Amino acid sequence: MIKIKLSDGTEKKVKEGITVFELVSEIDSKLSTSCIGAIITQKDNSTLIDNITPINFNCSIKFITNQNNEAYEIIRHSCAHLLAHAVSELFPYAKTTIGPTTHNGFYYDFDHEPFSEEDLKKIEIKMKEIAKSNLEIKREEISKKEALELFKDNEFKIEIIKELPENEPITIYKQGDWFDLCRGPHIQNTRKLVGFKLDKSTGAYWRGDSKNKQLQRIYGFAFFDKKELNTYLLELEQAKKRDHKKIAKDLNLYMIDELVGKGLPMWLPKGQILKNEIEKLANEIENEENYLQVSTPHLAKEELFLKSGHLPHYKEGMYPSMEMDDGTYYLKAMNCPFHHLIFSHKPKSYKELPIKLAEYGTCYRNELSGALSGLLRVRMLSMNDAHIYCTKNQIEAEIKKVILMVKKYYELFKFENYYFRLSTWDSKNKEKYIDEPKNWNYTQKILRNILKKLKVEYTEVSDEAAFYGPKIDIQFKTVLGREETMSTIQLDFAAKKKFDLKYTDKNGELNNEVFVIHRAPLSTHERFSAFLIEHYEGRFPLWLNPNQIKICPVSDIFLKYSQKIYKKIKKLDFRVELDKTSDGISKKIRNAQLEKYNYMIVIGEKEIESKTITIRDRTGKNNSNIELKEFLKSIKKEREFRE
Repeated sequence: MIKIKLSDGTEKKVKEGITVFELVSEIDSKLSTSCIGAIITQKDNSTLIDNITPINFNCSIKFITNQNNEAYEIIRHSCAHLLAHAVSELFPYAKTTIGPTTHNGFYYDFDHEPFSEEDLKKIEIKMKEIAKSNLEIKREEISKKEALELFKDNEFKIEIIKELPENEPITIYKQGDWFDLCRGPHIQNTRKLVGFKLDKSTGAYWRGDSKNKQLQRIYGFAFFDKKELNTYLLELEQAKKRDHKKIAKDLNLYMIDELVGKGLPMWLPKGQILKNEIEKLANEIENEENYLQVSTPHLAKEELFLKSGHLPHYKEGMYPSMEMDDGTYYLKAMNCPFHHLIFSHKPKSYKELPIKLAEYGTCYRNELSGALSGLLRVRMLSMNDAHIYCTKNQIEAEIKKVILMVKKYYELFKFENYYFRLSTWDSKNKEKYIDEPKNWNYTQKILRNILKKLKVEYTEVSDEAAFYGPKIDIQFKTVLGREETMSTIQLDFAAKKKFDLKYTDKNGELNNEVFVIHRAPLSTHERFSAFLIEHYEGRFPLWLNPNQIKICPVSDIFLKYSQKIYKKIKKLDFRVELDKTSDGISKKIRNAQLEKYNYMIVIGEKEIESKTITIRDRTGKNNSNIELKEFLKSIKKEREFRE
């Protein structure tokens, strides 16, 4: 017998090996009709399981229905199997590999030639047929030997099976004659899978490694019912209108050309204005916080990156080496090694610390072509980067200042949907991290305490740290529903040893306890610009907008007066344009609205007679008989305070 503690605190003795469905049926027959799984917890270790998984130990349990977010994992995982089942029937020679869930659905990777749009339609129809077949989903435990025999014709499954412990039971899930290697969780019957739709097919490398075979990945959306799915699809359609790639194209902000290469954006004049304004803001705020601006090369010798540890820890993210007559060089993927050298350029006193070196340095990341997406994932990026060199006693105060700086930026841009994530190391992953347990425990404790003292909500995630130290990532949910890392704050305990960072302390002795805080509150120009474009839907506030004011004369006879207005506004360094086309005034206004100007100035006979202007803002509101002086005073204030 085992003991299971229920959500209400009561404890129930049951037979070992009881399934979730058997247990919930004993407790509440009504709940058993809606329960699709449970979260079981043993010694602070929680696991999501399905209704058909046996429970073999004492634990506490929380039943899961479609009212719980965890239920999506079960539905979406089951849809991934439904997809693989359908593909196996339609394309018998397609080898199944893996199929996890995503934040809004699922995907499955197949060893097969690329799938066409027509193929996806056929697969979705087959999925619906299988779902309606009312197939019971069964879970079976088999030995490693049995698994190797069962999947002997699938080298991808064999690779996974061989990595599993020898004596640990392996599970497979069956629906009809089809089966797959899987830990679960899954629903009990295919008939419950009704709210799904396939999205697209792309290439993907086996296990995400470009050295491995390229597979075909099919993505899909999945929800509990058709109504929820249709609501999401409608929201997705609306969200596409805010996609930064579409808006940026309409506003002529950047371009990507195959002659240059994928993931290498070229900023057009108006996009450069956006970049300049963001950098100007960062420089102002960093100047207030006593940051020092530096500039470093785009490439460096191999020895520098070996010294920093980026080779080999980050080699896959860097571009291949370049053999020169005086050594081997790499394009830089990060600024920090250069800044460490600048810090050590001259002896430092404790009175000078903390020293804050900032640079909007351009870095290069060797991203796979399939992962590139507009400005969100690029190969060339300009980082809002800085490194704070401080003593052990200064760490807490400096990280607090950075967090407050991040919040200040977010308040300015009116960002609300974000949270903090503490990313820690995994002691078992020796290849990914520097093996210094004491330093890891010490620095992780510092970051944890800072977040608690600031009373900010945060989650803690293992195996997501930088190789040289833990970090605080600020996770942002975009208006398109994506979750992205917006800002990062990393605490580096390794650089002091690798670069011999030191200072002269109060006693006149050299002290090498120099910690480095890596911070990028505004991410990269590219990613942050993508966020801003989508956040504002291209309707930027006046101070940020490349398109601030458009002067629209009613006809050509009013151009002379319009020119005078244009020169006066231009003198004040506003971004103003004069529409000299022969279009009618309605079309001029419409074009200016499409280009998302903050203000349109209409000049006609009435305005010339009264020596005033008519202002139309982008909401469509008109203000007539406005004196130019009054308007300029208003917009100067709006620009100055970044309203």
